Amino acid sequence: MTGGAVRNGSRTGLRLPLGLWGLTRIILLLLVFKVVVVPGPDITFDVSNIYQGWYEVLRAGTYPLDDVTWQYPPAAAFAILAPGLLPFLGYSTAFFVLALLCDALVFGLLLHTGRRAGRTLHGAWIWIAGVALLGPTAYARYDVMVTAVAVAGLLAAGRSPRVLGALAGFGAVLKVWPALILAGTPKGRATFRSWSAAAGAAAAVLLLCVVWMPGALAFLSFQRDRGTEVESLGSMVFHVVRHFGWEGEARMNYGSIEFLGPYVSTVSTAAMVLTVGAFGWLLLWRIRARRFTSSTVADAAFVAVLLFTLTSRVLSPQYMLWLVGLAAVCLAYRSSRMQRPVHLVIWATAVTQFEFPVWFSHVTRSDPLGMAVLFTRNGLLIAAALIACRILWRQTVTEPRLAEAAAAVPVVQPEREKALSGSF
Repeated sequence: MTGGAVRNGSRTGLRLPLGLWGLTRIILLLLVFKVVVVPGPDITFDVSNIYQGWYEVLRAGTYPLDDVTWQYPPAAAFAILAPGLLPFLGYSTAFFVLALLCDALVFGLLLHTGRRAGRTLHGAWIWIAGVALLGPTAYARYDVMVTAVAVAGLLAAGRSPRVLGALAGFGAVLKVWPALILAGTPKGRATFRSWSAAAGAAAAVLLLCVVWMPGALAFLSFQRDRGTEVESLGSMVFHVVRHFGWEGEARMNYGSIEFLGPYVSTVSTAAMVLTVGAFGWLLLWRIRARRFTSSTVADAAFVAVLLFTLTSRVLSPQYMLWLVGLAAVCLAYRSSRMQRPVHLVIWATAVTQFEFPVWFSHVTRSDPLGMAVLFTRNGLLIAAALIACRILWRQTVTEPRLAEAAAAVPVVQPEREKALSGSF
């Protein structure tokens, strides 16, 4: 009877998150199918035109060699071709259905994990809120598929480092950033197993893609030539100096709106220097880290991707989906202390929907409204990154060192206590 009561209570506790997930996802589908239209640029343009165009080229047996907007690793072809698995649907419809299924997969994994000992359903709630707040962009880019791979890898980390590594390696050939989920693997055997599995999986998938079709590595030159996108951290400089006579402009370049003109290359170089500096900090952290808790792999992955995203020359709205997925995994663990930076990321995700698509025209014009919404979003991400780095360092480096120092200090018994104990 007790076991039945527990199971019934557990099912009752799942009704609210399941209901809210279903309700919010129905709204997202209404938005991407344009039953309800969001102000601003057409969110679905990338799927119905760019992705579908790539689909036709890939089906012909080659990568898009003449399209500079193809800036993705070769395994991205799997995501672009995936709607073909549903031939009874049009391309865009099939893509949105697959995005919904990937969303459901992540949600299901977080629910399953959250009901285990030492875990919590907070991660599932973060996923419900984050995807909904990002709006239709979440289903109109293939990033939800990549995020599903990364989340599955992180949630498998405690049981199987090799599964973590294999999914990280596959994800890296899908969209690079999932390689960062390996940043916080415990030193020793777990790191060796996960990193070697990642290298093997990435090499195998990359070789398959190179042998499969010509042009698998063409994305490298297209990505190298990108500039400073108008939503990035570096772009904030040009949004300001634009009002003081700067002679550049914001226009479409390499598939996104970028700033072009004097000093843009300097700011782009500075962004890459910041990225290198961020990786340097992560390396120093790994060397100095002394304690790895059950949530350290997820916490470190969240910090690493947050730093990588923030310092990138491009900070497209769909990048927020990466952070939402990793944030959700962090809060699936009771031992995680990332609540504050996670909540800041969720607020930044909510602001992002206004930055793109709702007020994107204001952003590209650098008017007061556009600058306010962009600076708010980026400011929240900066605060989240600084706080998250401090928490990770303190929990894994500072506190263990202080505990070791305290344990090494001998307990000196007061003279009076010695005398009293001696008298007996």
